[in-house]
Amino acid sequence: MTREEKSVAINEILEVLKSNQNIYLADISGLNALETSNLRRMCFKAGVKLSVVKNTLLEKAMDDSEKDFGELKETLKGNTSVMIAEVSSAPAKVIKNFRKKSEKPVLKGAMIEEDIYIGDDQLETLFAIKSKEELIGDIIMLLQSPAKNVISALSSSGGKLSGILQTLSNK
Repeated sequence: MTREEKSVAINEILEVLKSNQNIYLADISGLNALETSNLRRMCFKAGVKLSVVKNTLLEKAMDDSEKDFGELKETLKGNTSVMIAEVSSAPAKVIKNFRKKSEKPVLKGAMIEEDIYIGDDQLETLFAIKSKEELIGDIIMLLQSPAKNVISALSSSGGKLSGILQTLSNK
């Protein structure tokens, strides 16, 4: 790879890092061609972009980026794949579902928004992160709950009140 090609590759990686908030680093080494193809297919269905990158190029792009990747740079050893998605938990779900059939991929680390998660033991935490839409739905349900209680209380007591008034008018 010439110096110009490396520079172009670093700039491409840098653009990916700048334009995405959810970045996962995983090790997919040891997967055969069929397993890799299945993993890529699962990623595509889940809206996850998977690409294998050279560690040195990724590290230089991280250095050039305005984001602070902190300890994530230390995970750049061995085979590294970058997983990018709009939904923060999508790559974690793909990894977890794929592991039902294989031991790989192994999560090296992730950067969600500005939080950094290091190590494969963080997979469960990342899996449980709710998407923006799920959080909005939860908030709406919480806000609707008291209103529904008030409405049901008013409607039930309204029935009692009309019953009492009717009884009094009959007397």
